[in-house]
Amino acid sequence: MNNIGEPWMWGAFILFVLAMLALDLFVLGGRKAHKVSVREAALWSLVWVSLALIFNGLLWWHLKGTAGEAVADAKALEFLTGYLIEKSLSVDNVFVFLLIFGAFHVPPEYQRRVLIYGVLGAIVMRAVMILAGAWVVQEFSWVLYLFGAFLVVTGVRMLVVEEKQPDLENNPVLRFARRHLRIAEGDHGERFSVTKDGVRYFTPLFLVLLLVEVSDLVFAVDSIPAIFAITTDPFIVFTSNIFAIMGLRALYFLLADVADRFHLLKYALAMVLAFIGSKMLIAPWYHIPVQASLAVVAVLIGGSVAASLIATRGKPREGTGK
Repeated sequence: MNNIGEPWMWGAFILFVLAMLALDLFVLGGRKAHKVSVREAALWSLVWVSLALIFNGLLWWHLKGTAGEAVADAKALEFLTGYLIEKSLSVDNVFVFLLIFGAFHVPPEYQRRVLIYGVLGAIVMRAVMILAGAWVVQEFSWVLYLFGAFLVVTGVRMLVVEEKQPDLENNPVLRFARRHLRIAEGDHGERFSVTKDGVRYFTPLFLVLLLVEVSDLVFAVDSIPAIFAITTDPFIVFTSNIFAIMGLRALYFLLADVADRFHLLKYALAMVLAFIGSKMLIAPWYHIPVQASLAVVAVLIGGSVAASLIATRGKPREGTGK
């Protein structure tokens, strides 16, 4: 059973996502500038992880009654593994967001609004890329081997190539925007555009949002092929990916002050990509069970987090002296 998504399931999930976004935007202070505390971020992270697990439980319950326990077990495991992979890879976004906000000196109280709209854009882009990817995989199954080779190369490159600090000022997207858009320099609060003498200008905060969207598009090129190694079911790919993206903003504020503590995590993410790519390449000869994939990813991510915390224990945070 390669596609469990019935029309009502797609509709119900999309309505759920829209309702949660509306709740965030219009009820829970999404339109009010404020600095997100670690406590608030931890609470929202817990909410999103819990919602993902509840969704997986409901999916298992529905499939058990309609398709049988074997299918329900398989699909629930695929969702859980895909969610863990996407959640782990999204940590890379956190480091890039920190770099972008730091380069533009965006105050903490304005970062939340940027990330809210960043998530909105990311959901639309991910939906298009996932549906297009699912169609390509269905029509041309050999493309999975290209995905696998790409992930292996990306993972190896992350391991052996020294990481360089991106030069945002020379970013081609940023240069194109500055050349073709009217930019109102200075502090304009959390507004993305202002009107001067009847002319619309974009603010520097809009440039930050643009870079956030572009960075997510770049990361999606890695993360979406990775989940196709676990399942080619469009509904599982879409829902696990969107749940990971919806929790990205909370994850950012949870890790923002301690991101430097997890310096070994990038190596684990590189090994995850290489492992997933290798799994895709050897599939014709040996199928690695989803349970094994889940265990490998969990051990790599958990081990790197523990090793990072042990290695940085007692050391002051960068730039804080604490």
